[in-house]
Amino acid sequence: PSTPPTLQPSNPSQSPSNPAIRIRSFCKLEEIRRYAFDGQFGMHAQYKSLYTKRESLENNTAQVNANVTLALEGDNIIGFGVLNHPDEGDRWQEMAPGLMMEVKAIEICRRFRSSGIAADILNLLMRSPAVENMIVYMVGYSWTWDLDATGNSALAYRTMLIRLFEPFGFQELQTHEPNICLIPENLFMARIGQSVSEENKKKFKWLRFGVT
Repeated sequence: PSTPPTLQPSNPSQSPSNPAIRIRSFCKLEEIRRYAFDGQFGMHAQYKSLYTKRESLENNTAQVNANVTLALEGDNIIGFGVLNHPDEGDRWQEMAPGLMMEVKAIEICRRFRSSGIAADILNLLMRSPAVENMIVYMVGYSWTWDLDATGNSALAYRTMLIRLFEPFGFQELQTHEPNICLIPENLFMARIGQSVSEENKKKFKWLRFGVT
């Protein structure tokens, strides 16, 4: 079997969108523990962050190739992104080991929304040349979206996510995965690396509809 591709860390950088914000990729457990979550995470009546506890980010650092990227204002985490392997039991694990990676989260605290920091984080998640050997996907579940902050409908929020991911090579794809199909506004997007074989492209196409 071929060796799974290995992601390469990027150097820490300032956010091009906001020079006061530092963006750090491939953060390790000890580094995450050094910082505090901004108080806006998890404080809203109609919305709760998926990663309100520090352990949620820390647990993602344990796997090979996992990338936890932080946006920092001083010692405060004001945004984060998580790129990791599919969860245990996900159908995508049926692909070759290391071929599939999921953008599990990109979240920015409300006071920094619409500032371009989400795109800065996604840029670092996707910067390693090894992503050209991978299929990177994201799943957008409408019940996890902070609609109150934008005043938008779920459909408008969905469109916003598509606009965020498309410049990085993601495209909306169809699948009959039950949790995604449950609500029409849910979203599945993927970026198929330029070096992914035709065989794996075909396998991924059929796997989206449960054919192995």
